[in-house]
Amino acid sequence: MGLHTLRLATVPLTFSTFTSRLFLNPSPTLAFFSRHVQPRKPFLLRAFSAVQEIPPTQASSDSSAARPQWKAAIDFKWIRDNKEAVELNIKNRNSNANLEAVLELYENMVNLQKEVEGIREERNNVAKKMKGKLEPSERERLVEEGKNLKESLVTLEEDLVKLQDELQHVGRSIPNMTHPDVPVGEEDSSTVRKEVGSPREFSFPIKDHLQLGKDLDLMDFDSAAEVSGSKFFYLKNEAVLLEMALLNWTLSEVMKKGFTPLTTPEIVRSSIVEKCGFQPRGDNTQVYSIDGTDQCLIGTAEIPVGGIHMDSILLESALPLKYIAFSHCFRTEAGAAGAATKGLYRVHQFSKAEMFVLCRPEDSESFHKELIQIEEDLFTSLGLHFKTLDMATSDLGAPAYRKFDIEAWMPGLGRFGEISSASNCTDYQSRRLGIRFRPSEPLQTGSKKGKANLPPTKFVHTLNATACAVPRMMVCLLENYQQEDGSVVIPEPLRPFMGGMEVIKPKLR
Repeated sequence: MGLHTLRLATVPLTFSTFTSRLFLNPSPTLAFFSRHVQPRKPFLLRAFSAVQEIPPTQASSDSSAARPQWKAAIDFKWIRDNKEAVELNIKNRNSNANLEAVLELYENMVNLQKEVEGIREERNNVAKKMKGKLEPSERERLVEEGKNLKESLVTLEEDLVKLQDELQHVGRSIPNMTHPDVPVGEEDSSTVRKEVGSPREFSFPIKDHLQLGKDLDLMDFDSAAEVSGSKFFYLKNEAVLLEMALLNWTLSEVMKKGFTPLTTPEIVRSSIVEKCGFQPRGDNTQVYSIDGTDQCLIGTAEIPVGGIHMDSILLESALPLKYIAFSHCFRTEAGAAGAATKGLYRVHQFSKAEMFVLCRPEDSESFHKELIQIEEDLFTSLGLHFKTLDMATSDLGAPAYRKFDIEAWMPGLGRFGEISSASNCTDYQSRRLGIRFRPSEPLQTGSKKGKANLPPTKFVHTLNATACAVPRMMVCLLENYQQEDGSVVIPEPLRPFMGGMEVIKPKLR
């Protein structure tokens, strides 16, 4: 079997790989796992009639003529029936979606479907007439009529498929609807939901994280630029331990909230990136694509975690499914430049722990609050000064129904900087990924011989939130915990994960 034909069927939890990659002190960690990881419940049935993908080898090399490799379960009738609300939503989000084109294509498709159904009915009527006793001339006439109807039907069905493909292509640009409480406007219209702590006052000239990293021999951007290019870096000495400590501590804290730990693939199919609402191609894409393949490097673990249950019907009793996933992330950072992006603040490759939730639609708002509370608790424990923002409409990505960002004070940079976000994507991603659940309702008795009918499936809601993006957390910790003698104090929660180390001290030269 070739590499491109392999698919992820199940994701077993293998702690040996997980602990060997991340944990410095395995014994207490294994004890922690035994306390907090619950036995897995059976939770899915593979859906045979779910969203279909076309193998890459069947797709045309001409992107303008190629059929969509997958189909999203977009409710075009709902869009048509709520045209004014959808139009206003597109405007508020500064989206380039072409609603008029979508509606025109949908109406054309509906009319063509009716025409196809009419011809099928005519064919059936001709077939029924053919079963009776007929004069030879009448039979010959019906044979000819049936032949003409068949040819017309083939042509119309081909036109219908092309129209459906075009509708899919144009319709995917329609963004998710927006929570009614989201502020309307540009990013500066975002509102402060909560503010924690206050800026630390320094009695000495402060350094930014770049200078601290150089003085303490913690990072090397120059060598990385020679090896890999700009916006790459080496971590050294205590910075390596600090990265592992941040991840180790974050995972242990989030697992206490019932989240299952994962490590993920870091190369995924382009179609998975698209289904999660990201654009793997284009001039300003943030995604690294692998030439000659249908694969990309992930920009966040949200993408491979979202794909775990693709084309599945989950049991309602298994929801919610809550994951905390560790991965490396890769971003082109197209268009990013200037002093505001220097050092570790904006880089091409970094480590991150990401939370991801699949739940019932009626529960997604409460889980959104839970995710942002977990983030706020983590950053409060580290003694950071931060504010939580309810992001305005123009700052929402296409999948997000609502998004909270957390910005922390970075004294060396002299400003707040984003360190995490938490998004409720409702059913935007699940309609593209084909993730449904079967409600646990009593079986309905059908009219035929008392046959029981299963309740109809529903799409799950998905949410994602950053638990720890390592580089920006390092910026915060180095700059906020620097001392007059050039050392950096390690926050108390991280010390057990750094072998008891309390301070990063300057090296003797």
